[in-house]
Amino acid sequence: MKHFRLLLILTALLGMLYGCGPNGAHSPLPTTLEQLRDSGELRVLTLYGSTTYFDYRGREMGFQYELAKRFAQHLGLELRVVLARDADDLVEKLLSGEGDLIAYHLPMTKARKLKVAFCGTTAITHQVLVQSRKRDYPTVSNVTQLIDKEVYVKPGRHYARLLNLNNELGGGIKIHLVTADSVTAEDLIEQVSRGRIPYTVADNDLARLCATYFTNLNVRLDIGFDQLASWAVRPDFVELAEAADEWHKENVSSLAYKASHKRYYETSAARPQAPILSLKDNRISHFDELFKKYAATIEWDWRLLASLAFKESNFDTTAVSWAGARGLMQLMPSTARAMGVPEGKEQNAEESIKAAVKYLGITARSFTDVPEKERTNFVLASYNAGLGHVLDAMALAEKYGADKHVWRDNVEKYILLKGEEAYYTDTICKHGYFNGVETFQFVREITDRFEVYKEKIKP
Repeated sequence: MKHFRLLLILTALLGMLYGCGPNGAHSPLPTTLEQLRDSGELRVLTLYGSTTYFDYRGREMGFQYELAKRFAQHLGLELRVVLARDADDLVEKLLSGEGDLIAYHLPMTKARKLKVAFCGTTAITHQVLVQSRKRDYPTVSNVTQLIDKEVYVKPGRHYARLLNLNNELGGGIKIHLVTADSVTAEDLIEQVSRGRIPYTVADNDLARLCATYFTNLNVRLDIGFDQLASWAVRPDFVELAEAADEWHKENVSSLAYKASHKRYYETSAARPQAPILSLKDNRISHFDELFKKYAATIEWDWRLLASLAFKESNFDTTAVSWAGARGLMQLMPSTARAMGVPEGKEQNAEESIKAAVKYLGITARSFTDVPEKERTNFVLASYNAGLGHVLDAMALAEKYGADKHVWRDNVEKYILLKGEEAYYTDTICKHGYFNGVETFQFVREITDRFEVYKEKIKP
């Protein structure tokens, strides 16, 4: 028995030191940059999230993803993303050899400092109160003013922090625990923006990101203690840690870093609303003739196509989104190329409309089993989110008893739930995490505006 225990211990230690190679063979984990370069790739561990890693219209995105990709290029390596469930799983996967680097703001706890080597730029994370600057609820400028205020939160760290804060203040905060799976942290932030609830709590990076969509938010009040966080590697991979430290030091002042930071935390994704060009002349925009010409090729009402264009670009042919989509119909560069837009013509109105209509027609073929009166909603959702995320939402709807062929109050609920770990990690989801708030609003706004156009503008 004593020898058996010793064998188990040795096996566990070897599992920490060696990773599995081809055909189950064990190979030493890299501990030098030379060994890493021999492998040809940097395996980066991260989490799905709005600021970390996600798929947007077929393009991999996320602030941490963009930094990791540039770091891999700096090292002359291909990037391979390995996803984990949560922060603890990141550490477990790193130590077991499933990845080389954690590209995530991993909180620097005392226990983790004994397991991993932190590296790269140190970030300070904290929890903030999310409130509206333009609603009837009183502005809270310090935590003592939370007494007698109603704060809505999901279970977890934010709820725990509010409970502790309530004890520190001697009670009085009216804490509402929101347990419904269909409501995400980002949903609560949106509800604050729309005045449906007065306050919620969120991590500062998520709150700042949401503030680019909901521009009336106030996310300045910190209610949690500062927590240091950074990237991490295995303790014996000193060269990679040093390389990350040096690269971050040089990169943080680069134009590329500033562009990524601005894209996720500063550039507003909201667009101003504009009136119909001329009710008297029965004109929605300067592009009505083009909408009529190309909408007919896919049997769409041209006013629906106009509503889509308005939502995408506010009829601005020079528009460039936070994600890099361009032109009147806001096509991603790769989509524009695939639909035949000549290079340099992304901001040409006719080329943009023609390509968008071609893409809409192709997308519609994926929904031939959806009734025609519903199909438009699914096509619009795919235009915004990408086909894969919509198919995931349909699969989830079917699994949980909703009608997978009806968008409103059915599949749209599950596009929202793709931001919840319990749903996007379901084996029926093939495309991972997605923040569905924008897509939910996208479909509703376009179809609602279409109804207004039908009422006010003749065909």
